Amino acid sequence: MQNERRNKQEYDYNQLVKLLNDDQRRALRQVEQFGWELHFVRKPLFMDVVPVVINADGRSIGVLEGDGRINMEPDLDIRASA
Repeated sequence: MQNERRNKQEYDYNQLVKLLNDDQRRALRQVEQFGWELHFVRKPLFMDVVPVVINADGRSIGVLEGDGRINMEPDLDIRASA
């Protein structure tokens, strides 16, 4: 029995970026210059979105906070990809 409720739908990068506020977009453009990329965006109910960035080698993650700061020690549980 499969309990996974999330679908594996691919999202367009531009759609994800539209979910970010101006400060987050500016921060994303800056970190992209250093090889980081927007990995996914969590959308918790009744809360602000949580954009997650990952570095080029896939070892480090960060969260773009609402004010554009990058939180390199986010309180996130991320599953390993299969």
